[in-house]
Amino acid sequence: MSIRVVLADDHSLVRAGIRALLQAMPGVEVVGEAADGDAALELVRECLPDVVLMDIAMKGTNGLEATARLREMLPSVRVIILSMHATEDYVDQAMRSGASAYMLKDSATLELELALAAVMRGDIYLSPSVSNHVVAGYLAAKRTQENPLTPRQTEILRMLATSASVKEIAFQLKLSVKTVETHRAQIMDRLDIHDLAGLVRYAIRAGLARVDQ
Repeated sequence: MSIRVVLADDHSLVRAGIRALLQAMPGVEVVGEAADGDAALELVRECLPDVVLMDIAMKGTNGLEATARLREMLPSVRVIILSMHATEDYVDQAMRSGASAYMLKDSATLELELALAAVMRGDIYLSPSVSNHVVAGYLAAKRTQENPLTPRQTEILRMLATSASVKEIAFQLKLSVKTVETHRAQIMDRLDIHDLAGLVRYAIRAGLARVDQ
């Protein structure tokens, strides 16, 4: 069975390039093209494809809105988002809209084949660079949620982990030495760590310092 694909992108040259790539793949058939979200939805109703390759930034109904409406209308149709943006926010919005894959437009041809195979199996596919952004964002959020320190304490801990002395920290932050010492004591109490080496290890694990610092 061939995989029936609809292309939705407001740039005709981009569509032509993607169509050429798809037509070179065995078992893939391009059944229609659309230049905006509304046209894509109408085309999907007519052609009943297996997959829609959907750009995000289109006039009128954008790709994310079209994806959400398409998933309500025909949940069996898989949507692969094609985008120039690798940020976590865009990926999160795409996944919430019901997309099955998120690819960058500068991805290699092989990635498009992998994405098609994955979504036809019912899996989720993310471009490797997108996956890295998502994981990095998740870890950063996790560290933020788990960090019991105030922003000022976090700043001082970061400086302590880079071997800055209390006097150096006080000078750089325009604080008194006594204030920095108080913050250091509070940091140790909150983390239940009572030596500098332990603070450095914590800072490295929390992403506040690097091993080579």
